[in-house]
Amino acid sequence: MLTYISTDLEASGKESHALLLLHAFPLSASMWQSQIEAFGKTGFTVIAPNAYGIEGSVEKANWNFTEYAHELSILLESLKIEKATIAGLSMGGYQAFEFYRLYPEKTASLVLCDTRAEGDTPEARSTREAFIHAVETGGAEEAIRRMIPNYFTATTYTTRQELVAQAENIIRQQPSRVITAAMRAIMMRSDASSILSSIHCPVLVLNGAEDKLTTPETARSISSRISGSQLHLIADAGHISNMEQPENFNRALLDHLEQVRLR
Repeated sequence: MLTYISTDLEASGKESHALLLLHAFPLSASMWQSQIEAFGKTGFTVIAPNAYGIEGSVEKANWNFTEYAHELSILLESLKIEKATIAGLSMGGYQAFEFYRLYPEKTASLVLCDTRAEGDTPEARSTREAFIHAVETGGAEEAIRRMIPNYFTATTYTTRQELVAQAENIIRQQPSRVITAAMRAIMMRSDASSILSSIHCPVLVLNGAEDKLTTPETARSISSRISGSQLHLIADAGHISNMEQPENFNRALLDHLEQVRLR
């Protein structure tokens, strides 16, 4: 079973549009707190699950995104949600691609945030292997040291240290074995490039304008290969754009959800 954070599901009702939020590596569903609070006031049903081993979710040593997509489908069924907008950021975007591949009929729309479609290059795999070995030795603090400098814009590190500390504290709660298992799942992911042209649901591609990990060029490349998709770059945002610029992120996401709900 997966643990999750959500809006009041009973208050939302069956007729409300459902939004499934998939978190980044190696964070947790709590990265979506601003979105859950904002969209809970607009009548949307919002569910933000924790990946395997995170904050009470069942732990698995050798899991992959196919297994996780099936688990997400089971979660939606348990909540009596037949169809949802699947929004994923970074690792969550990889999971969103896999969910759509397996369950297009359960996907009302996709929101692909600060992510990429391609699989890892040999160089990227080598970097991830080094990351795994470092975290096995140094634990969550090593993950913090390697990941946090890539999350935000330069200004945020000096003017919004509370946000940086928030992200650090989320990672600090994760056992090293859970972090490395998630990294191995990232390494084993399928290359989603081949399915881009066959995605037929509404798609929004959201990306921090200053993201150095998945650059605006990466986002443009994804959007250009999905017919009818919309691209929105978030000013003054890096890789974890939803936490760094929640108001702008929420506005773009709400516009998309309203369009999908009216279809």
